[in-house]
Amino acid sequence: MDVQDARLKRHAPWLMALLTLIWGTNWPVIALAVREVSAWTFRALTLPVAGILLLLLAHRRKLPLAIPRQHWPMLLCSAWAFLALWNVATTLALTYIPSGQAALLGFTMPLWAALWSWLLFGHTLDGRQWLALLLGTAGVIVLMIPAFASYAHAPLGLVYGLASGAGWALSTVLLKHRPIPVPTTVLTGWQLLLASVPVIIGAWLLGDHQWFMPSASSLAAFIYITLVPMLFGNLLWFSLIQWLPPQLVSLSPIMIPMVAMVSGAIVLNEPLGWQQWLAMMLSASGLGLMLFRRSDRS
Repeated sequence: MDVQDARLKRHAPWLMALLTLIWGTNWPVIALAVREVSAWTFRALTLPVAGILLLLLAHRRKLPLAIPRQHWPMLLCSAWAFLALWNVATTLALTYIPSGQAALLGFTMPLWAALWSWLLFGHTLDGRQWLALLLGTAGVIVLMIPAFASYAHAPLGLVYGLASGAGWALSTVLLKHRPIPVPTTVLTGWQLLLASVPVIIGAWLLGDHQWFMPSASSLAAFIYITLVPMLFGNLLWFSLIQWLPPQLVSLSPIMIPMVAMVSGAIVLNEPLGWQQWLAMMLSASGLGLMLFRRSDRS
């Protein structure tokens, strides 16, 4: 860890709160951006730019950009499971359901991580973890009921939202068991760049194929999302994984969808009734049980 990273590590809890605010308020901004361009085209524009900028930053800091050959399979799996699937699925979900609901579905990641750990590595779930999964599932069901009633294509929004959380969880579990020993800036840059490859192919095959001149608001949204939540946010996330204990860094998934729902209601006038509050409470309870372990189990 260099001097700059050591200095930042001392402020890690405050940086985690900043990440929660950035990623939480990001959802209504994405919803605004995809009003003029398809989800595939939007991500095909933002992912590679963020990745190239991070690798240029790493080069400027004289960090080695090479990835050891034996770690490339894990790098590809992580990049495509998290960043490719997450970015496309969340953006598609926003075209069917409100941004706050999409965020809540995506940030069921810790619940999916427990399931992936059980399926792939044989980690058994105790009663506390099963209860957490049941509470999280109940939150999804409560959220799903008004979505089906209000949106003709809500089932697709539900599927995309859950797929994004499952992909992020798979990447996190894989990296935890097979860490890649490279600087965080390099790791994040390569993941963003590699994730852009299937996204660009998807945009070519499934995008709207229309040249367009974005409005000032859409252009501002593109620039903001590329530089702040995608470049800075992902860099901060992978740094916090290294700097903080797992229980502390995992606090963000509890608060981010709540911030997203409230900001979506303010910016986009999205629904924020008793169903949404109940879904947030159930999901937060489930995540809290999953993340706040007793000291004798940590």
